[in-house]
Amino acid sequence: MNTQSLQQRFMIIRSNKVFELFVVAVIISSALLVGVKTYDLHPLAQTAAIWLDHLITLIFLTEITIRFIGEEHKRDFFKNPWNIFDTLIVTISLIPIENTDMALVARLVRVFRVLRMVSIIPELRMLLNSLVKALPQLGYVLLLMFIIFYIYAAMGSTLFEKINPELWGDVTISLLTLFRVMTFEDWTDVMYETMRVYPLSWTYYISFIFFTAFAFLNMVIGIVVNVMNDEHNKLLKQKALDAHEPTIEDIYHKLEAMEALLQQSTTKNRREQRDKVLEED
Repeated sequence: MNTQSLQQRFMIIRSNKVFELFVVAVIISSALLVGVKTYDLHPLAQTAAIWLDHLITLIFLTEITIRFIGEEHKRDFFKNPWNIFDTLIVTISLIPIENTDMALVARLVRVFRVLRMVSIIPELRMLLNSLVKALPQLGYVLLLMFIIFYIYAAMGSTLFEKINPELWGDVTISLLTLFRVMTFEDWTDVMYETMRVYPLSWTYYISFIFFTAFAFLNMVIGIVVNVMNDEHNKLLKQKALDAHEPTIEDIYHKLEAMEALLQQSTTKNRREQRDKVLEED
């Protein structure tokens, strides 16, 4: 069997839906195995868990090998950050460090195996990519949110410090108190305590909740949703390209080209008819 036919066969395997579902099942089993190891197990069950962990590592190694050999351009395989992540996780899992001082690292690596599901399922990759790409836009919103937090924290520390120093003693403690208010964690107790001294202090809390929990939260959701829509459209285009199916834009461009040809044909026919009439006259 030559290298080309082996590559095509592995390409078919890695594109197979059954293979993808099998890998997802192995990843879930790996995650469950990590949870099982946190319990006090019978020696036989502990031995079985160790052998099962070795089997899962072997399956992951085989899966990475199939994906690498099935890649048409081998250099492009490591251009994908998720492929690098998967390779690192599998490589570290192969190092025998269970009974050494690095055993904690080995356990943590097995926990991160669950993230391999993101690299397997395109929809999860799309969600994570959307969150990452939304971070630059979210940065300005978070900066503005921090400014509002700081202003309200300084006001709260100035007004309510003598009422309850544990909640409003300084700016940093006031920031924690305002975070509690924003998350609606017993915030009414904090408000009623200050209202005994300042009856109109409810306006302070209501306005803060409006700016943070409502306005800024909706901004964050709007930015993330817009980025997710863009990533979803890119994913659909990529799937269409992979399946050699025309996208809506391709169909639109083809219709425009057909309309232009039809107009040229109509204009040409009119000219021919006009020239014919002139010749008859």
